[in-house]
Amino acid sequence: MTLYKAPLDDMRFALYDVLGAEAVLGQLEGGEAHTRDLFDAVLDEAARFNEQVLAPLNASGDAEGCHYDKTTAAVTTPKGFKEAYRQYVDGGWAGLTAPEQFGGQALPAVLGALTKEMIDSANLAWGIYPLLSHGATDALAHHGDAWQQETFLKPLVEGRWTGTMCLTEPQAGSDLGLLKTRAEPNADGSYRVTGTKIFISAGEHDFAENIVHLVLARLPDAPAGSRGISMLVVPKFKVNKDGTMGERNTVAAGAIEHKMGIKGSATCVMNFDEAEGWLVGPPHKGLVAMFTMMNAARLAVGIQGLAVSERALQNSLNYARERLQMRALSGPKLPEKPADPLTVHPDVRRMLLTQRAFVEGGRVLAAYAALQSDIEARATDPQARKEAGELLSFLIPIAKGLLTEAAQECTKEALQIFGGHGYIAEHGMEQFVRDARIITLYEGTTQIQALDLLGRKIMQLQGAGLKHFLGEISAFCQAHQANEALRAFVGPLAVAAKTWGDLTQAIAQSTQANPEELGAAAVDYLYLSGYVSLAYVWAKSVLAAEGSSLSAERRQAKRDTASFYFARILPRIHMHKAAIEAGVASLPEVL
Repeated sequence: MTLYKAPLDDMRFALYDVLGAEAVLGQLEGGEAHTRDLFDAVLDEAARFNEQVLAPLNASGDAEGCHYDKTTAAVTTPKGFKEAYRQYVDGGWAGLTAPEQFGGQALPAVLGALTKEMIDSANLAWGIYPLLSHGATDALAHHGDAWQQETFLKPLVEGRWTGTMCLTEPQAGSDLGLLKTRAEPNADGSYRVTGTKIFISAGEHDFAENIVHLVLARLPDAPAGSRGISMLVVPKFKVNKDGTMGERNTVAAGAIEHKMGIKGSATCVMNFDEAEGWLVGPPHKGLVAMFTMMNAARLAVGIQGLAVSERALQNSLNYARERLQMRALSGPKLPEKPADPLTVHPDVRRMLLTQRAFVEGGRVLAAYAALQSDIEARATDPQARKEAGELLSFLIPIAKGLLTEAAQECTKEALQIFGGHGYIAEHGMEQFVRDARIITLYEGTTQIQALDLLGRKIMQLQGAGLKHFLGEISAFCQAHQANEALRAFVGPLAVAAKTWGDLTQAIAQSTQANPEELGAAAVDYLYLSGYVSLAYVWAKSVLAAEGSSLSAERRQAKRDTASFYFARILPRIHMHKAAIEAGVASLPEVL
């Protein structure tokens, strides 16, 4: 069985030393209650729950998978999953960051991001069940009617009910304009929802007494395409407006998917047969409401990539330290042993440092993005809220796209370190590779994230978030250009940021001449954006380490990893720049 130890020291370093979150949160509305002692207590208890309850179920849940009963359409989760969810609810974790008015604890999103990382490192498949509940809570809190909020949010926040998002259909993947699910009005204001949705995470399970589906559908007068999509709330059991549950609704799982990974998570085909539902938000404006849920989910999936990379790193590092294989090229390092440990070999160190660079840098980037959501929600200055919202919107596709793609690299390197033992199930590495491969796909593939970043956040919104971020990087570089301890990082970071800005302008110009250039550049642009973003947080991490209470050994480890990142990974931006400049002309039609 693979090991998992919550990286609390590094989480606290990212939260307090690099991001200064204690001071930032203290200046927000309600911040006086958000003390370091409280945060530390939450992190400690989250570590205990995840190490002792969820982590031991990871391998067994993958081996067993979920069970579907064709007769009853019921789904049974792997052994131990349901009991773990009961402990999760009893511990108050379901409402950790939810609004107090609906029974939540209203703790900061950045703290929720760190606890989520622990959950997903411990048991990625299990963590998908509560993930969609958080998204449903956000969507209903922002777009639901008062009675919908009162009726659905309290049991969702408490964890007695869970939520889903139902978008995809067999003929409509990412192109939601093609969806066919329809919603016919009833005299009492409800709707009859009919259609089939696929790839619905946690669409059916045995955790909770009710499941709240947020469903995209078309009303009878809907215009064609994505402009004619509405969102409805459709519970598994009908719900009266006083909150009491009624009879079973006509929605059921038609099957569960057989997947390459995250097998403990039920991915369902959901059939709606004139199921009772209620409109959420205005007619034909469902995508606006759904994107509230989707944006939260995209950042959460980025954190999944970070989380599975963390666990792969922990286990491959332990293995590399203990496994004796061959001798160092410069001569025996442990002459009393029959061979030297794997860590003496330069390429093994490259693989370990690659993982560490993505994990520790990615942790700061994800927490930084989550902190923007706290500022957007609670800052007393309207302009600060606006800028934080623009920055968060810009960072979400980068965090989702890069951190899930980095998980492919990290788990692959971890598998490689184990050699032949890597593809043996008992060592766990092959599960991490399979699990990580899937997360690049759901909540929008890497290409979808790239098109969102370049097409929407840069072109349509005129790069508002990018301007904030580049301005922050420029201010950092100017403030520390004379700092000898940062000389090796500030100069290259400034050059990389300028490359990013100049290339953005060049793409905008080429796209005006030929719109196809946007699609040709998008994925490379996302990678380049991600690599420069990580360079910035690594430079900030080196600065924070110099002034922190870290031991001399850990301070040096931060500097060494940052140096590796700048020497070995940041130069990848030149490859992506060259690919972008090759343009759509380098992509001939495939016959």
